Amino acid sequence: MEIFLSQLFIGLSVASILLLVALGLTFTFGQMNVINMAHGEFVMAGAYTTYVIQGALGASLVTLGFLVALPLAFLVGGALGVVLEWVLIRRLSGRPLDTLLATFGVALILQQVARDVFGASNVQVRAPAFLDGAITVAGVSMSYTRLFIIALVGVCLAAIWAHLGRSPAGRRMRAVMQNRDLAAASGVRTPRVDRRTFFIGSGLAGVAGVAVTLLGSVGPTLGTNYLIDAFLVVIVGGLGRLRGAVMAAVALGLFNAYVEYGTDASIAKAAAFALIVVFLQFRPQGLVVQRARGLT
Repeated sequence: MEIFLSQLFIGLSVASILLLVALGLTFTFGQMNVINMAHGEFVMAGAYTTYVIQGALGASLVTLGFLVALPLAFLVGGALGVVLEWVLIRRLSGRPLDTLLATFGVALILQQVARDVFGASNVQVRAPAFLDGAITVAGVSMSYTRLFIIALVGVCLAAIWAHLGRSPAGRRMRAVMQNRDLAAASGVRTPRVDRRTFFIGSGLAGVAGVAVTLLGSVGPTLGTNYLIDAFLVVIVGGLGRLRGAVMAAVALGLFNAYVEYGTDASIAKAAAFALIVVFLQFRPQGLVVQRARGLT
């Protein structure tokens, strides 16, 4: 039972990271059908933002630097997303393959910029003092860092849910996701909605970068390690479906945790890919499908 609960906690913490990275992709991919290969570099930008803030404030203000980095990383990631959408994405509308190749090139450029500025070697970000240690429940040791990541994802989910369901901007975003042409005919300025969606999605990637610094060192290829799994979460959950993304992230995180415990990381990854391929054969639209009325 202790092993089961321990792997459950590890799986939920992994799922939280995947979900935080995938949330931005859920909206940009679901709304604009854009495969943004540079999304992982926005995660990297958020992680390096934490490193820069801590370096600027000094070792005595590590906790303050980490807390300041959370909103600042959101702004940095969001700004990068807006620039990418304005300079590149909007000019390749309706050309998903060209968008994929172009954003892949942007990802390589951003990685090289990180190497030029911070060096090719990984750098270490110090965790705040209040996240040192762990709590033991039912014989399971749960580190404060992973508990903080789970709580951070919960706050982000609550904020997104409130934005989509309670604010006029969120309702316009949902309208464009469900039917872009009808939303445009109803007076919704879809280019502005697209830009706002890219800002929010990329900003969430920046927040994910801050969370990732609690788990290890920061390097130029940091975001690439999470990008493929994040795309899998989006595809399995259903394009643009927040509830589906949550379900897919939890399922993938738990599956990896339990399979990896009995085998190794490579076998767990391969087994997850095989399971997803089989799943998509029977449910190609994902776990959560948008319901629509049709004429009979």
